[in-house]
Amino acid sequence: MAATGAILFSAKAILAKFQYRYGVDSLDVLALRMLLSLPLFVALGVRETRRPDHAPMSRRDFGLIVILGVLGYYLSSLLDFWGLEYVPVSLERLILFLNPTFVLLIGVFAFKRRVARREWLALAVSYAGVSLVFVESLRVQGEHILLGSALVLLAALSYALYLSMSGQLIKRIGSLRLVAYAMTISTAATLTHYLVARDPSHLLELPAPVYGLAAINAFFCTFLPVTFTMGAVARLGAGTAAQLSVLGPVSLVFLGAWLLGEPITAVQLVGTAVVLGGVLLLTRPGANSVPVAETAHNAPEDSDAQRTGTR
Repeated sequence: MAATGAILFSAKAILAKFQYRYGVDSLDVLALRMLLSLPLFVALGVRETRRPDHAPMSRRDFGLIVILGVLGYYLSSLLDFWGLEYVPVSLERLILFLNPTFVLLIGVFAFKRRVARREWLALAVSYAGVSLVFVESLRVQGEHILLGSALVLLAALSYALYLSMSGQLIKRIGSLRLVAYAMTISTAATLTHYLVARDPSHLLELPAPVYGLAAINAFFCTFLPVTFTMGAVARLGAGTAAQLSVLGPVSLVFLGAWLLGEPITAVQLVGTAVVLGGVLLLTRPGANSVPVAETAHNAPEDSDAQRTGTR
């Protein structure tokens, strides 16, 4: 379940690239994805809310969910799909895979978290690998890589903020319930953006293949990865599930070459291996060797919950 979820979630970039061939843009892709996946997440939210053991929510909890929905599933997804208009899927997934390092840095600067030497080493390794792939992609594909990479980097930062803020909320209301609520808020934000930016009737006038690809994206690359990942966490634990997520960017390197004809060079493969090595150092059990004080912001359990979030 963990491996399948990682690969399916990464494959949304492939589907977006196919949709772009029909003249749609990132806002069209995001709006269709959110609209078609909304009924599934509403049903999930209703099921989780009806559980007899579900925790009551305060106004503060609702306010946080609104912020998380905007950060994690609206802003981050919009920036990600926008960046995909300019960068290959292999580089996009590699940049997004820096989420654990951003979460770590946010913990350092926002929550005064102490960091082990091994974690700093993992950070350095991860960023060195991304830099290697970035420079090679710039050489192969041109300067538009700069804009696309900046957009994807902002997407990764936005999602890292979502993960950093969601730890305590996940423990109080549950991961599936939080995802269902946040996805509903994100859909509302996306539709508001769409109504302000363009005529909503445009969504009904797109080529037929765009709708088919959007339906696949909504079910197989949005809803299923969320439920699969949470199911894997329940069976394996968060740490093991997080390590299996490395299959996502690895699969995209080869799926992008096979399905989209994107070039793969030896330097890109080396850079990918370096990044994955750094992330494995960061997520393996025992990597966080410096004790963290029990506070309202950074209890020890938060780390695993944050690293297994989905977008």
